[in-house]
Amino acid sequence: MAEPLNQEMWRCWIADHAPKLLLFARQTARSEADAEDLAQGALVECWQRNGADPPPLALLLATIRRRAIDLARREDRRVNREQTVAVDDTQPWFDTGVEQREFSRAIQAALAELPPEQREVITLKIWGELTFAEIGEALGIPANTAASRYRYGLSELRKLTKQVLT
Repeated sequence: MAEPLNQEMWRCWIADHAPKLLLFARQTARSEADAEDLAQGALVECWQRNGADPPPLALLLATIRRRAIDLARREDRRVNREQTVAVDDTQPWFDTGVEQREFSRAIQAALAELPPEQREVITLKIWGELTFAEIGEALGIPANTAASRYRYGLSELRKLTKQVLT
């Protein structure tokens, strides 16, 4: 049977050591909230391992340090994953099939071959969902010119994608 917990002894131990633990955790963590979580989590972990008696201070500091390193690695991996997903727009979130991926690549390649003026108008019209008047205002050209560039650009896209997909 486990030894009963001496609450008064724990209160005194925590009162004596909590400021040191929190100060150490602040030095190893990236934020105040993380520092508090690290100190509390390390204390609980050591209490679960050690039982009724307070753990040695060195063990608790080592546990805080280890948990801080683990937390930093997790955060770095998460940030790296999110940046990779944000930067790598060529990979679809869902597998849409080989045909869809091939068609997407063909569209991207064809768009890259269009003159910049046509590519810009097509992008603003389709993905920006702007009207020709808004496109003209944004680019400093008449709305009719924007519409013409759009029509010519779509016509050229059709030709280019037929060449690639056939």
